[in-house]
Order: sequence, then C-alpha cells, then structure tokens
Amino acid sequence: MITVEGLSVGAGAFRLDDISFQIPSGAYGVLMGKTGCGKTTILESIIGLRSVAAGRILLYDRDVTRLQPAVRGIGYVPQDGALFSRMTVGQQIGLALVIRGVGQEMVRGRVAELSELLGIGHLLDRRPRGLSGGERQRVALGRALSFRPRVLCLDEPLSALDDETRGQMCRLLNDVRQRTGVTTLHITHNWSEAESLADCVFRLRDGRIHTERVAA
Repeated sequence: MITVEGLSVGAGAFRLDDISFQIPSGAYGVLMGKTGCGKTTILESIIGLRSVAAGRILLYDRDVTRLQPAVRGIGYVPQDGALFSRMTVGQQIGLALVIRGVGQEMVRGRVAELSELLGIGHLLDRRPRGLSGGERQRVALGRALSFRPRVLCLDEPLSALDDETRGQMCRLLNDVRQRTGVTTLHITHNWSEAESLADCVFRLRDGRIHTERVAA
C-alpha cells in the first residue's frame, strides 16, 4: 500500500500543497498529468529523492517520510533506465543484491529468474550500448525487482518507446504485477498506458489530485 497524506513539496519556485492519495496493496496506480505539473516531484518524494515540507508518506502503514531512499525498500525505474555503461545486463540486474551482501549463488539464481520473466536471458552478457529502448527498460525493471520490493515506482518508463514496443511492455508490466503482487505507482501522460495497466488512476491538475478510477 502507498499512502500520501497532505504532502507539501517544492522544487525551486514550484510548489505542491496538500497532496493526498492511496494505492491499495498489490494494486497498479497511475498518476497522470501534463508535462511540468509535478508528477515526478511527487514520485521523487515517495522514493526519498526530494525532501517534503509537510505531510506523510506511508508504505504498508510504515511512515517513511524522513527515511533515506535506501531503507524505504522501493524498486525504482527512472525514465531513461539509468543503466551503467560498463556493467553487463546480468551485473545490472544483480546489483542491488550484491550491495545488500547476498551470496553469489543466490544472486545468480535471482538474475536467472528475472531474466526469464522479462525475456532477456539472451542479453545477460551484453552491455547497454546497442540495446533497444524496450530491452533497456526490461533490464532497468529487472534491477528494480531484484531484491523483491513490496513497492515499485516507475517514472514515465515507456515514453521513449514506439507504439508496438509500448504495447509489449504494458503486457509485460501486467504480467510482472500478477506474478509478484508488487504495489506499483506509474507516472505517465499517456492515457493508453493507464487504460492498459491501471487499477487506480489519479490526475494531477492545477496542483490538485483528481481520482478518475479506483479498483473495485
């Protein structure tokens, strides 16, 4: 569950106040809005990349408002994937586990499991250069899921993809949600993505959250 209560946060001269919404456990939430309206600012606040002035952020009823990003337990896929140029696909997927001190055998097992789920087993020895946009986002998704987070945040992960690849990624994200049960917040301005993926749709307009769809 992701709960945002009365959030106030700023980015330079830009400011949002009294932002509240909730995504139930295991649900796929989509936050929509025009470019520059503050969607990513909210996401960064949840992840812990941006300090908040007021309000609370709770993940499964745990108040994480003042915690560092590393201890919030959130899997994060940035818009451009942010892959490391000198690391192989397999190394990127296993990175979070290595940082957490997980043994090599367990890392290899988890990398194999995720690469099968995401359809990138044939890419494990490749480096990011030369990967397609869809392949890069699959690798970034694998890296975000590697440590089995309960919460997944995606910042416009499909925005740079063509329509066919976007459709493939939507089907993959639905499959990932069904197989992992991860609670997801997905940022986009694309309504077709929301229709394909969302249980809950929230629109940020004029500094306010408007609920457009809620899972039954």
